[in-house]
Amino acid sequence: MSTFPLRRNAGGSPVTEDGRTPPARAVRSRFPRLERKPRKDRTEVTFVLPTGAPPGPVSVVGDFNNWQPGVHTLEPRKDGKRAVTIALPSAGTHSFRYLAAGDYWFNDESAADQDWPNSRVHT
Repeated sequence: MSTFPLRRNAGGSPVTEDGRTPPARAVRSRFPRLERKPRKDRTEVTFVLPTGAPPGPVSVVGDFNNWQPGVHTLEPRKDGKRAVTIALPSAGTHSFRYLAAGDYWFNDESAADQDWPNSRVHT
């Protein structure tokens, strides 16, 4: 299996570094994902990364924190995944990316859409 993240082929499907299609369960577990909890006047969005991918500290950086790295650092969960929850205003759209050690920027494949070069989350 390739290292995180998997690449995409011309059709947009995930592929390993050698061009093979990974099993669906491997794809689901290897990509970031977003969890949303609507509240009265806000939406709590939890940004979740798979276990150990990528290694080292990772923060979510976006328009909601003035693109400042380290403000929202993902912390380990009991299941080994890393996550951070951020309360965002309801009925909004927010651009973000992840920043890992070594100045490695990457997007969230589970985000509602992409506003190149950023991922976007709708609340």
